[in-house]
Amino acid sequence: QVQLVESGGGLVQPGGSLRLSCAASGFTFSSYTMGWYRQAPGNERELVATISPSGGLTNYGDSVKGRFTISRDNAKNTLYLQMNSLKPEDTAVYYCNKAGVGLIKRPFDYWGQGTQVTVSS
Repeated sequence: QVQLVESGGGLVQPGGSLRLSCAASGFTFSSYTMGWYRQAPGNERELVATISPSGGLTNYGDSVKGRFTISRDNAKNTLYLQMNSLKPEDTAVYYCNKAGVGLIKRPFDYWGQGTQVTVSS
């Protein structure tokens, strides 16, 4: 049974940083391209970053490129998102899930609870 548990969100001032984590279980984590999605109120869920199974290939949406870094530790079945230079428009609930290489949405039907990121002064 797929389980995805996101953590690390919080309230941060503009220009600040956060590191999100996602603990995955119930599937062979190291076999899948994974991604970070986010959803702000009233918006569709947006895929902002993806990483290939080995971690050797990453892709970023234009809105986060140069500020966010996705990484993974396959030994720990954990996905990370380092977020720097945060902006108010980054405010959203962040989720991890399966994805396709090159920012293709291809999630499991299951979604975790997400972690709230709020960027505000």
